[in-house]
Amino acid sequence: MADIRPFCAIRPQASEADKIAALPYDVYNRKEAKEEVRRNPLSFLKIDRPETQFPDDTDMYAPQVYRQAEATLWKMLEDGHFCQDTESCYYIYELSSGEHTQTGLAACAAVDDYLNHVIKRHENTKPEKEEDRIRHVLACQAQTGPIFLAHRPQERLKHILDTKKKGSAPVYDFVSQDGIRHRVWIIYEETIIEKIRQIYADMDSIYIADGHHRAACAVKAALRKRQETVHMTGKEPFNSFLCVLFPSDELRILDYNRVVKDLNSCTPEELLEKAEKYFTVQKAPGQVKPQEKGSFGLYVNGGWYRLRIREACKNTDPVDGLDVSLLQNFLLDPVLGIKKPGEDKRITFVGGIRGLTELERLADAFGGAAFSLYPTSMEELMRTADAGRLMPPKSTWFEPKLRSGLFIHRI
Repeated sequence: MADIRPFCAIRPQASEADKIAALPYDVYNRKEAKEEVRRNPLSFLKIDRPETQFPDDTDMYAPQVYRQAEATLWKMLEDGHFCQDTESCYYIYELSSGEHTQTGLAACAAVDDYLNHVIKRHENTKPEKEEDRIRHVLACQAQTGPIFLAHRPQERLKHILDTKKKGSAPVYDFVSQDGIRHRVWIIYEETIIEKIRQIYADMDSIYIADGHHRAACAVKAALRKRQETVHMTGKEPFNSFLCVLFPSDELRILDYNRVVKDLNSCTPEELLEKAEKYFTVQKAPGQVKPQEKGSFGLYVNGGWYRLRIREACKNTDPVDGLDVSLLQNFLLDPVLGIKKPGEDKRITFVGGIRGLTELERLADAFGGAAFSLYPTSMEELMRTADAGRLMPPKSTWFEPKLRSGLFIHRI
């Protein structure tokens, strides 16, 4: 059973929510983050990426950088940019892009549910990235970026959230710079809160969609605080972490494509010849955006090719049968020499939001090859997590992205 708790959020004043809300910290590089804070001085990035407030040559992991994050957060609360709810609430968070809308619940998930695998992951994490966010959480004594969680559809929950949305005005309603509409409603009513909490208590599996490093660091920060706590009840704020939970059928996963910077001493013709051992290869008249599982686009030497995995290479294994695994195991590794895609500097990953023209640009600039993929499905993600397995790096790209700064959980 899942323990999904209401909490007293620190959140922006309604008049400033659109200015404060920011994309996740890891979407930007250092230069981009600094430029965004320069453009918008209220952006939550100045808290999530506090190095933006220092000269470029400052070590972004220096103690004074984390202290600046803490000082900025609490100064913004003191100055009235944020308010804090005095009663524990749930928060409905709706994101809309074009015809796509997804409705989630901002809440706090129990750390023990992560440790006991009720909350399941599908990606590995890197200790160095974890340590940065652990230090950030402990310096701020707050979790500032929600973990993106998913669960199988639940009609009773959907009905409750839809009824609340129809029956009251949102506290936030704005369109971000990238065209995403964000709306938030607050659930104060104790009877509704209890119904929602019980619905989650009946779930035996919840899945991390995005934010594996944020989840891992929230848990490890909690474990450190547990060591400092003499008489722990389990209800302490640090024993839960900030999240937004969505039904899996409302989520949109885009393709997560690959660019390899060289051809591993092959000519383009040799690359195509070697690919034919495992794939059918057909010259395409233009860009190739795969429309079904098992199909791929290859861009090399100014031209596109349509690849389809041969029947003998297909696999029903939850991980080895993924398109990202088929491409890795039958082309990137044996032909292009990419043994560890999460570590190899020769490969770069491009979210589908950036389009196929970006793949062409990068492949041409490097003199390498680009690969377009069919998106991993939510069912594949959940099947992998249920099996206790991990996907290859960069298997999923979720859109739209949650914003940081709309909900802050003080620990």
